[in-house]
Amino acid sequence: MIKYAFKATNEKKSAKLYGSNIDISTKDAIVLCRQINRKPLAKGRDLLGRLIEQKSSLEGKYYTKAATEMLSLLNSAEKNAEFKGLDAEKLIIFASAHKGLIYFRPRRFRLRRQRKKMTNVQIVLVER
Repeated sequence: MIKYAFKATNEKKSAKLYGSNIDISTKDAIVLCRQINRKPLAKGRDLLGRLIEQKSSLEGKYYTKAATEMLSLLNSAEKNAEFKGLDAEKLIIFASAHKGLIYFRPRRFRLRRQRKKMTNVQIVLVER
């Protein structure tokens, strides 16, 4: 059983999503999770969309790769909420990210000792 960073008080009014070993930087994912945490679903999706289109930035960076992955995870979490019958306009985002497995690249002469960035992302949508 996966342990989530956020525990919803009412399981019937929440939808969960766990993205494991996603190929994005952990630092970037943590910055994005802090920005969209405790925001309504529409505002969080709008922020990630503006970052992808490079219309707005966070701390002078766009975080394009991480934002696209987070947006696809957010859309998947919304589909989970729709399947449970939750109202999409009342959903609040609770997101967290942490390091995933260490994956070393194949042993080639120039690629020795390089590891791939992997991140685990947890998203919980709560209806309020």
